[in-house]
Amino acid sequence: MIRKLTLTAIAALGLSAGGALAAGGEAHVEDFDFSFEGPFGSYDQNQLQRGLKIYTEVCSACHGLRYVPLRTLGDETGPGLPEDQVRAYASEIEVFDASIDDFRPATPADKFPANDAVDAPDLSLMAKGRAGFHGPIGLGINQIVKGMGGPEYIASLLAGYHEAPECAPEDFTGYYNTVFTAGGFPEECKDEDGNHTVPGSWIGMAPPLMGEDVEFDDGHSNELHHEVQDVAAFLMWTAEPKMMQRKTAGLTGVIFLAVLAVLLYLTNKRIWAPIKYGRKDD
Repeated sequence: MIRKLTLTAIAALGLSAGGALAAGGEAHVEDFDFSFEGPFGSYDQNQLQRGLKIYTEVCSACHGLRYVPLRTLGDETGPGLPEDQVRAYASEIEVFDASIDDFRPATPADKFPANDAVDAPDLSLMAKGRAGFHGPIGLGINQIVKGMGGPEYIASLLAGYHEAPECAPEDFTGYYNTVFTAGGFPEECKDEDGNHTVPGSWIGMAPPLMGEDVEFDDGHSNELHHEVQDVAAFLMWTAEPKMMQRKTAGLTGVIFLAVLAVLLYLTNKRIWAPIKYGRKDD
């Protein structure tokens, strides 16, 4: 009975995963090499500063970071901007102050403003809200090895714009992206069974990055591959600003538990030794 239920569950998982692929099309998410990966990884401050510049000059036109305090731009485990630069950056932003019922220049105590003008999603937690890796038949095994893949998904999507395939009509709404699978899809690009013949789908957002969009202060390459990786790393920091502290606490906890386990083992041996081996007469 248990064996039959197990086989049924596996079959159901396989069918549901196959149905999802058929409905949304297959998409390849590139496994970028980020510095913060692994138990000992950490954010690259220069990369976060480059990502901040891309967000400021490109992404902020449509997307907000409403949950990110401006003062955190000076965190040592974040972009690490000096205090005067944080204040100067904040002063360039206007926020609405309900107490005066008007806009005013922001201060480090404020958060990044929301941007709902074009109904674009807020990016504060986007890197935690997307999963780039899943694994065979939807079991999520790849997430154990590669992680959730949120920043990889963002970087791959930003680099995933291509010319529309020949099967698509010229007036089809949207922009063809081989990574985004939740958008529109023309009937002309489906086979007789309704399966997609090309990966991805059509997304409403125009390509935000083309390569060489910004000039970095550190002279780093601004090719598209590097730009998407830098802004994805920055968005991972906005979603996980305390990642380094969490890793440090986790490592400390593991070391403490390991030492405690050894001490408990030795204590147990000492307490039960007379009973196990018998007490020797003097």
